[in-house]
Amino acid sequence: MKDSVIIIPTYKEKENIESIIRYVFNLPVQFHILVIDDNSPDGTAAIVKTLMTEFPEKLHLIERPGKMGLGTAYIRGFQWSIENGYEYIFEMDADFSHNPDDLIRLREACLQGADLAIGSRYVSGINVVNWPLKRVLMSYFASKYVRIITGMKVHDSTAGFVCYTSRVLKALDLNNIRMKGYGFQIEMKFTSWKHGFKVVEIPIIFIDRQKGTSKMSGGIFSEAFFGVIKMKLRSIFN
Repeated sequence: MKDSVIIIPTYKEKENIESIIRYVFNLPVQFHILVIDDNSPDGTAAIVKTLMTEFPEKLHLIERPGKMGLGTAYIRGFQWSIENGYEYIFEMDADFSHNPDDLIRLREACLQGADLAIGSRYVSGINVVNWPLKRVLMSYFASKYVRIITGMKVHDSTAGFVCYTSRVLKALDLNNIRMKGYGFQIEMKFTSWKHGFKVVEIPIIFIDRQKGTSKMSGGIFSEAFFGVIKMKLRSIFN
């Protein structure tokens, strides 16, 4: 079985994509990368294709016709990763807000028995750098809200820096994950937890992107806010 693959969804990430790929491939642990690009108009996919000639065994690309939602990108990546025999499957942003060095710590947590390791901004205080205060508070209290509604003992349920073992993703019905935006992150953690998998949080420092444009919007948080209640009710009555 292959070891570790990092799924990186992209849309207009030409400023970051080559740097993040080269950084990951220089880590002391060998990781493969799957980029899922939603038809970026800035040529992100073309940069990845050029790098694939340099890293033909380690770098992979799926191109989609347009913006189809973060959740659908990850589900497609999960399915591809399972089909290709990877044991540890990661989610990570392209913009260096997630420190690639922490990939090793997340993988180690799974090697030590975790089924899902979360790179957590809030498990040891609030470890976020360069975000506006309003956004920090919105994110922090969103996770508090999820804990209250669901009973799930996770401090950073909206985190997008995680490592799943393949057995988790094989056990879940990925086609039944409803939320497509950042609520997807909550639903995946909640569903994993409900299945009885061991979830651990590894403290990280999250640094806001220096290049490119954030994809966050108010609609993303609205989906997560109302979606959490629907998700909890479905878990009770299904």
